[in-house]
Amino acid sequence: MLLVIDIGNTNTVLGVYEGEALVTHWRLATQRDRTVDEYGVLCRTLFSLAGIDPGRIDGIAVASVVPPLNGVVQAMATQYFGVPARFVEPTMDLGMPVRYNPPHDVGADRIVNGIAAYAKYGGPAIVADFGTATTFDAISGAGEYLGGVIAPGVMISAEALFLRTAKLPRVEVKPPDRVIGTTTVQSMQSGLYFGYLGLVDGILRRMQSELGAATVIATGGLAGLIQAGCPQIQHVEDTLTLDGLRIIYGRMKAKG
Repeated sequence: MLLVIDIGNTNTVLGVYEGEALVTHWRLATQRDRTVDEYGVLCRTLFSLAGIDPGRIDGIAVASVVPPLNGVVQAMATQYFGVPARFVEPTMDLGMPVRYNPPHDVGADRIVNGIAAYAKYGGPAIVADFGTATTFDAISGAGEYLGGVIAPGVMISAEALFLRTAKLPRVEVKPPDRVIGTTTVQSMQSGLYFGYLGLVDGILRRMQSELGAATVIATGGLAGLIQAGCPQIQHVEDTLTLDGLRIIYGRMKAKG
């Protein structure tokens, strides 16, 4: 069995694969001060609750955008699973040429997403990942990672309104019934949701004009919420990054 770990700035997602089948997955808050033992006990507890024998894990693949946690996760992998973790790096030969300059500046999760999207839908393709930041990644018809766009995530925008103003409250990001709000909360929700839809729609249109007609795939915690108001998004893949890690691990294993 394969354990895959996607370490993001806000959440860490873990998944267990048996062959190509995703057996189960978990989404946890990313905490930079957790120790090796805390991560190990947490993982072993999740495995126990899911009825999975940790001894069956014979491979671990990781994509991380939080470098301080890499050593912790590597130590956890060897101490609690007896398997060294393989970390994905953009400079590796992953079967997708990276045209970014320099290649190592690209977040590992963005390459992983691109590989998974191309494997499932071909190219050209655009992957929109709605995480702490919102990223848009362009994949060519030949399966090359071309680059993309980085924008503040919608939750960052919501938190900024709360923190940088004296009277505006913290609000839940959700689609309001109408654009014109009749309360402060409704007005903020309208601005956050419809304003973000405008950002997503505008960026996708401009990317399509440069890339050509492309399949648009969304992932990340708010992907479904945004897709509901953005018809340009054709597919939502909640486990896209995990699937990409599985594919990449298979390629790395084949190379030895």
